[in-house]
Amino acid sequence: MCNEEEHAGHAMARRGLLVTGAAAALTLGTVSFASAAPPDGGRRTEVVRGTLPPGSPDYVYLPVEVPRGVREIRVSYRYERPAQPAGTAGNALDIGIFDERGTALGGAGFRGWSGGARTEFFIRADEATPGYIPGPVRPGTWHIALGPYTVAPQGLPYEVTVTLTYGEQAPAPEAVHPPERAKGRGRAWYRGDCHLHSWYSDGRRTPAEIAALARAAGLDFINSSEHNTHSAHPHWAAEAGDDLLILLGEEVTTRNGHVVALGTDPGTFVDWRYRARDNRFGHYAREIRRAGGLVVPAHPHATCIGCNWKFGFGEADAVEVWNGPYTPDDEVSLADWDSTLALAARNGGRWTPAMGSSDAHRDPDPVGTPQTVVLADDLTREAILDGIKAGRSYVAESKNVSLGFSAAGGRGRHAGIGERLRVDDKDPVTVRLEVEGAPGCTVRFVTDQGVLHSAALPASGTGTVEWRTTARYATYVRAEVRHAPVMPPLPGALAAFTNPVFLGG
Repeated sequence: MCNEEEHAGHAMARRGLLVTGAAAALTLGTVSFASAAPPDGGRRTEVVRGTLPPGSPDYVYLPVEVPRGVREIRVSYRYERPAQPAGTAGNALDIGIFDERGTALGGAGFRGWSGGARTEFFIRADEATPGYIPGPVRPGTWHIALGPYTVAPQGLPYEVTVTLTYGEQAPAPEAVHPPERAKGRGRAWYRGDCHLHSWYSDGRRTPAEIAALARAAGLDFINSSEHNTHSAHPHWAAEAGDDLLILLGEEVTTRNGHVVALGTDPGTFVDWRYRARDNRFGHYAREIRRAGGLVVPAHPHATCIGCNWKFGFGEADAVEVWNGPYTPDDEVSLADWDSTLALAARNGGRWTPAMGSSDAHRDPDPVGTPQTVVLADDLTREAILDGIKAGRSYVAESKNVSLGFSAAGGRGRHAGIGERLRVDDKDPVTVRLEVEGAPGCTVRFVTDQGVLHSAALPASGTGTVEWRTTARYATYVRAEVRHAPVMPPLPGALAAFTNPVFLGG
């Protein structure tokens, strides 16, 4: 039996204002069902309609009173998307849900998020739509979370349909997570892609398909990084193996930039419902580190709405300088990151290593383009994260490109990527880059003064380039391997680049 009722009139006059910690959010009128399961079981449906005006808060909560005896909650929604003139944002509405434990920042009640990737979802004790967390459907006030990403000038009319199915709940599955160790090669260079999306957020590939593509791309490790949900974590164990380490994390998608929580403990959820003005990012960055992970701002100069990084880099353990196929915003990210190296070299402070990841979502997005190549003591979660945080890494466009980069001084002193060569200011230093797999490319040595040496590689793409300098002349040196420029004098796209070697005491 299905009893459908319609709740209109959720206009601004019916809305209350709820302050949730750092940010203000609107709470709509409550959707109520019968206080107990009907004697015949079956389903009950309620429909809510309303319009969100321009300038709506980032999150609007629709409370739903869930009675006892419910085995499944199912939600669908739709909204109007009228055409807009060029330069005017149209309507985009995200969706998720919190259970009876509430919507407070920190996410105790978090049960799933699909953003704008799905128009409906369900939650049961034994199963849930990808992006959502299976588990008991307990009685109490649940909250459907609506996120008006952009609102057209004429407003955003929406309709939400909530269906409760009554009956006995099935047992909840026991979560199994991938191991934190794979069969490595001891201290060696390991290739990984730490920013990937499956159908557990807005991707289109299954974990199995991603794992197969990762192996084909020559990767040794990957990281699960779904938008604003950890729902994929229990679904990766079957794809791990001796040859592939699978780390767990999340892409925390705020309105002021995205950050990859890299290699966190299984089941870690990181909230995203704040902006830079709310002064909350530091708290959640520390939460990521307490869960054993790294804080990695993603595509900091991306041009999509809400993607540009506004939180600063004081809490970053690394930064994703290269995201997917090389584009102008990656060039800006690279230059911005390089400027931070000069400051760190001058004051001897902490520097932020660079990374690269594919951010692959669906075909034909290539997994492993680019990939971060990390010098680690073994193929374990701890060792890989240690290598990334220390900057012992370079970024390559594919498994075909390999680099060896070092600096040598007098008395047998030697330093590799991410290290410091401790020599006197006037001592001669020899910088050496060995390259394989980069035909038609040019090597550039970049310092705090800019590019001080460049040389073309042999046609085979395999060769060695050396350059001599001093710590007085260059406080750091990093290497780039670039394709031929398409529009000289602008440089060509990267084939690879390294983190720096610092020179001097």
